[in-house]
Amino acid sequence: MTPELDTLLRELEQFGKDNDASASSRQQKMLNITRDTGEFLQWQIRALKARRILEIGTSNGYSTIWLALATQALKGRITSLDILPRKHELARANLERAKLSQWVQFLLADAGEFMRKQFNGEFDFIFLDSERENYVGWWADLRRVLMPGGVIVVDNATSHAAEMQPFANLVRNTPGYLSTLIPIGNGELVILKL
Repeated sequence: MTPELDTLLRELEQFGKDNDASASSRQQKMLNITRDTGEFLQWQIRALKARRILEIGTSNGYSTIWLALATQALKGRITSLDILPRKHELARANLERAKLSQWVQFLLADAGEFMRKQFNGEFDFIFLDSERENYVGWWADLRRVLMPGGVIVVDNATSHAAEMQPFANLVRNTPGYLSTLIPIGNGELVILKL
């Protein structure tokens, strides 16, 4: 990582904290992942050699930068979805500043509708950091668009454990999947499709 990129990441970390402290609604908050979660995502993608990545919940692009750092090395591609125009534009601008936008396709789209239109096995890595109440309803399509051997990482597994419990239970009771909780950042539920 270049010093310039590290400076940008630190700037976005501070921006996220300041913004979220003063924001009055959840939609106004950035709700960024932690730096150690970003490092973990980068490590996961590199270890798996994942080249087709889906990010659900772009926010201001902080997590997307971490994904793109790994994707760039593998000559892969990220499809990043958000439904809020302001965050969509912030993310695009931040990836331009990071000089990583060529690795990302930004879509202003509903994740459920987007996934229904995708082919089976379209992605080998999915990062899920969105509205948690949708996860159970998305599970069938998440499974379908993930290739065998692919991984889903879900943020906020410990910070919002009660909200995540129905989804975590569903995953645990679905044959053909292994899941584990990684205690970094806000907690990451990691799901492997066998």
